[in-house]
Amino acid sequence: MKKLYNNYINTFRGLSLEVWWLSLITFINRSGTMVIPFLSLYLNEDLHFSFPDIGWIMSFFGLGSVFGTWVGGKLTDKIGYYKVMLLSLILTGFLFVFLQYATTFNQFCLGIFVVMLVADAFRPAMFVALSAYSKPKNKTRSVTLIRLAINLGFSAGPAIGGLIITGIGYEGLFWTDGITCVLAAFLLLKVLHPKKVKVLDEVKVENPVSAYEDKPFWIFFIAMFIFGFVFMQYFSTMPLYYKDHHFLSELEIGLLMGLSGLFIFLFEMPLIKWLEDSKVSKVKLIALGLFLVAISFIILNLTSWVGVLIIGILLMSTGEMIAFPFSNAFAIERAEKGNQGEYMAFYSISFSLAHIFSHNIGMQMIDKFGFETSWTVITLLSFIGVLILLYLLHFLKKEVI
Repeated sequence: MKKLYNNYINTFRGLSLEVWWLSLITFINRSGTMVIPFLSLYLNEDLHFSFPDIGWIMSFFGLGSVFGTWVGGKLTDKIGYYKVMLLSLILTGFLFVFLQYATTFNQFCLGIFVVMLVADAFRPAMFVALSAYSKPKNKTRSVTLIRLAINLGFSAGPAIGGLIITGIGYEGLFWTDGITCVLAAFLLLKVLHPKKVKVLDEVKVENPVSAYEDKPFWIFFIAMFIFGFVFMQYFSTMPLYYKDHHFLSELEIGLLMGLSGLFIFLFEMPLIKWLEDSKVSKVKLIALGLFLVAISFIILNLTSWVGVLIIGILLMSTGEMIAFPFSNAFAIERAEKGNQGEYMAFYSISFSLAHIFSHNIGMQMIDKFGFETSWTVITLLSFIGVLILLYLLHFLKKEVI
């Protein structure tokens, strides 16, 4: 047992103090974003919007994310990652509080667009900061530590969110989201001010390659869009499936989603360290992750037993904790020959675009065809994504030759 514990602790060794601080800031921020997992339920139950209307609102969520990520990448290359992260956190905090006062369809579409425009400017800046604070050999593990912080926050957030909804209602979530964003901004100001940190890998390229002219990155982008499309069903249609098909309460939904975060927190770092040591191609590992997420959907059609929900979310979590760190690491490596902000924004935009289409199409599908058909379609789409990643692997081999 002691050896197992020491091996687990050793997977965290060698990461810089700055990466640890960035992880803590991300944890505080992510713990507070508890509105998001319950957003479709809030829109349906409190504001009484139909499934198609919720789908359109989630499209505006994604549209704001696309523009925010693009703007964040541009600003990161112009004014630096620190300023972009700080401004994004402070403004997002206030915007989350104001969002609770949007009650009509048009108001909420505009409100969620503006919130995501500001909030997702943080993402490319954070990725560039992470790269700067990490030694080259530690970048995949640094990404994994950030993800551990996200998932620990995700584990705590929905569980606490369920309690807040039960106790004081949905408005409590908006206040909590806003306050935690501002707290994360103050911590960033205190511990990661440029005068206080040590940059370990500052990449400066004389003639940077544009991410938009990198053909393999475009193939990767399409695969990540598909992965995002499939994965994001867990944040819109899946909570409705839990409630309408298996009759779970908001608290039970929060605990089930919290299980995912806890599972990832406990097992992701050792798994990533083991996979890194295996020397398997990053692209193959991303394909494996997407395959596992696909299986998490199709098994839901095999039985009405409620325990399949736990099996499904653990399969999804395993796929997620393989695919996300290695896709992040692939993008960071590719970005070292170009404008880092642009590359990391392009990577993040694949998920932002998925937000536009994933929630909306998912809502339309379950409204017209039901959950079972929707899960079959999503599984088939996942397999297409796996094939695209295998094609990318072939393309990269030709590039080396």
